[in-house]
Amino acid sequence: MPAGIFQSCVTSPPYWSLRDYAIPGQIGLETSLEEYIQELVKVFKQVYRVLRDDGTLWLNIGDSYTSGGRTWRAPDKKNPGRAMEVRPPTPDGLKPKELTGVPWRLAFALQAQGWYLRADIVWNKPNCQPESVKDRPTRCHEYIFLLTKSERYSYHGGVVRGPNGRNLRTVWDINTQACREAHFATFPPALVEWCLALGSLPGDLVLDPFFGSGTTGQVCLEKDRRFVGVELNPDYIAIAERRLKAAIV
Repeated sequence: MPAGIFQSCVTSPPYWSLRDYAIPGQIGLETSLEEYIQELVKVFKQVYRVLRDDGTLWLNIGDSYTSGGRTWRAPDKKNPGRAMEVRPPTPDGLKPKELTGVPWRLAFALQAQGWYLRADIVWNKPNCQPESVKDRPTRCHEYIFLLTKSERYSYHGGVVRGPNGRNLRTVWDINTQACREAHFATFPPALVEWCLALGSLPGDLVLDPFFGSGTTGQVCLEKDRRFVGVELNPDYIAIAERRLKAAIV
């Protein structure tokens, strides 16, 4: 892709040790946490190249727990899709049942690569899925990092406002929204809408390098943005094509 053509990038890469997509070249099942971070850094190095100097990157990323030495994960009664036949080993320096801290590890790695880390946004999920855990609170949030190439960039803060017209806060209460055809990790259109509204204008070109079931593209069509999506999984490409055709109609 040519350099400097995208106004914004809105994306959610595969989370580490949470899903086996059974696709060659997939990201998320690297044997070490460091390798996973570096693979994402490589991708976002290219995003940095193709983004405009005044562009923005909206990166949604969730955390995960160490495997505790298990090479598999049993199905959760409340979330059968969590079952896996293979899992990366517990990273060096971490203990069983520990939170890995993936979002901030990635954010700091991108910061070291040259990105400006401008905001850490907490996506609070009022309708989060229950977890079968008794020794910690149920996780009901993920992170969205706002990263930029430059100190000054295109940001439309007046478009999305908080309660009573105040400047938007860094905790966003947005319900999850399932896509019946897609995997459980899709991010909701409402989340993409806010990112697009803040980081782009109608007619702008938007990138999603982890296109999945096509949510970013669907919202771009509905909000008069142009887009490019990149996806490895042919099953998800077929889902995205059907969703995009429906959005056009």
